[in-house]
Amino acid sequence: MRNHLNFLRFLVFARNKSGLILFRRLVLSVLVFLTPISVAITLQEAKQQGLVGEQNDGYLGMVVDDDNTEVRNLIQQVNDARRERYQQISQKNNIDLEQVQRLAFEQAAEATANGFFIQNEQGRWTQK
Repeated sequence: MRNHLNFLRFLVFARNKSGLILFRRLVLSVLVFLTPISVAITLQEAKQQGLVGEQNDGYLGMVVDDDNTEVRNLIQQVNDARRERYQQISQKNNIDLEQVQRLAFEQAAEATANGFFIQNEQGRWTQK
């Protein structure tokens, strides 16, 4: 570790051009690796923007049908986790999966903040 610090000090204080160029490349490469490639949208942000809502089957759905891959991936991840959890609950309590999904929707609809979207019984999106 001490050798690395001495090497970095050498690069910082080097007066010749090659040392300064190497230092700049090192700093640039560190910044590139530490900077996220894309900032993923969160579930809360997607709901606030009216992009996703709670479907009447207990899963997330796309409120506005567009080609937003980031939002579609978010929906897929959340729904996969929900499906797994619903199946666990169904098996543990020996009840029908659809019943678990209905109960989950009822709880999600109740917890949904005003202004966010939920799906009514007819499958239409409405703001709470």
